Amino acid sequence: KMGWASGPAALVDAVMGAKQFLSYTSGAPFQPALAAALALPDTYFSGFAAQLQAQRDQLCDGLAAAGFEVFVPEGTYFVTTDILPWGFTDGAEFCRALPELAGVVAIPHQAFYDDIEAGRPLVRWAFCKQPEVLAEASRRLLAARSRLA
Repeated sequence: KMGWASGPAALVDAVMGAKQFLSYTSGAPFQPALAAALALPDTYFSGFAAQLQAQRDQLCDGLAAAGFEVFVPEGTYFVTTDILPWGFTDGAEFCRALPELAGVVAIPHQAFYDDIEAGRPLVRWAFCKQPEVLAEASRRLLAARSRLA
């Protein structure tokens, strides 16, 4: 069990209580890796965060240019978009059609919702990719959008 949390005592206690019953063991190889990571200078982590933010912004810009309503994330490497501007109403249907339409993939949000209808028009995209891959995906989506219009 690895990790840390900081915040008000009541919140940290709640996190620890939930974590206690969600994890039974951690991967043994990750423990020395985490110890090595903690020895890295702060500049490594600030540089990594800046890189991810640039990739987030690159993908968000590409998705917006392709006509999606984009919800810019602040703490994940997934970007959420609404697919309604593309004329789709069902995220799962959209995601099944997307490889043929544009040669890219996304994940339907409805898979994560108890209320499937609430997540139906939303999909998520990962930006933990090389900038060249994000640029190509953005080009493909823009071209696909042009063909659908």
